[in-house]
Amino acid sequence: MTLVAASSSPVLPLAAVAALAVVTTVCGYALLCAVSPFARCKPCEGNGKRRKHGTSPKRGWKTCRRCKGNGARLRIGRRFFHATRATGQAAQRLHKAGTR
Repeated sequence: MTLVAASSSPVLPLAAVAALAVVTTVCGYALLCAVSPFARCKPCEGNGKRRKHGTSPKRGWKTCRRCKGNGARLRIGRRFFHATRATGQAAQRLHKAGTR
């Protein structure tokens, strides 16, 4: 009686494809954040002004609180980049101050 070796598991290639998809998505989003750090503000739809509820259409506008009338917001990935960069620079400053 001979034992037949099991062929390669179909789960491994599927896991590799899933990992590749995740890495590609993250790298693509990082590239998007580097090229275009700002996105359109959703509450005001990029106008910088929002409608006040219960007022006339002529006078019912106010400045958007989220973008402060700019119409654009900083992407989450860009905020993360700035936070990690600032943390790294602060750590470098502390390290240099401690070595003197």
